[in-house]
Amino acid sequence: MVMLKGDERLDHLLAEGLRIIQSPSVFSFSVDAVLLARFTYLPIQKGNIIDLCSGNGVIPLFLSARTKGMITGVEIQDRLVDMANRSIQYNQLGNQVKVVKGDVKGIARQLGYAKYDVVTCNPPYFPVDTNKHKNENEHYAIARHEILCTLEDTIQSASQLVKHGGKVSFVHRPGRLLDLVTLMRKYEIEPKRIQIVYPEQGKEANVLLVEGIKKGKPDLKILPPLYIYETSGEYTKEMRLMLYGD
Repeated sequence: MVMLKGDERLDHLLAEGLRIIQSPSVFSFSVDAVLLARFTYLPIQKGNIIDLCSGNGVIPLFLSARTKGMITGVEIQDRLVDMANRSIQYNQLGNQVKVVKGDVKGIARQLGYAKYDVVTCNPPYFPVDTNKHKNENEHYAIARHEILCTLEDTIQSASQLVKHGGKVSFVHRPGRLLDLVTLMRKYEIEPKRIQIVYPEQGKEANVLLVEGIKKGKPDLKILPPLYIYETSGEYTKEMRLMLYGD
């Protein structure tokens, strides 16, 4: 059993056979988390993996189905940390996964420098001075806008956390591609793989996936485009596999 609080609900992660606690007033994951979790390289048998800006722990849960490595999530909001750890307990993953409260800025001082084989991050997308309307809900505003950390903060921390030769993966908006590549190189993470995601054929891209290697050699690969929906409005075969496992 799991104790739900307020308007929380227990949702399915169908492809992984797991459940997750979500709340419409606090946090619900988007397809971006699914895309990042599937895009990210993972060691299968062992390794240390860390996810920054973890929210309700959805990416650590996704990753737990693909690796036996130890997974740590970092989230600054108390309620989301609590939700994440109750989901971990419900899925009996406490020996492999944990979510800790922490500020991404300087998190390596708390958890250790050059300790992790893989770092993932789904950071806030929008600068605070953007023309986008900032969500009045504090939880959503922090998750979506660079209020408590910037893109540079997350990349700098990822560089501090990851081992030499380790991999770092981000999901972001295509409009921040040059910012991502520039900042990754500034902090010695060489971009190695990029995949651009489109809502459907004929539409502008709306999701960017980038993976880099700490102190890697230049050799960037652009992967085939990924489409979320068919023109009929149904999920594509690739997305059905990610979401449902079929």
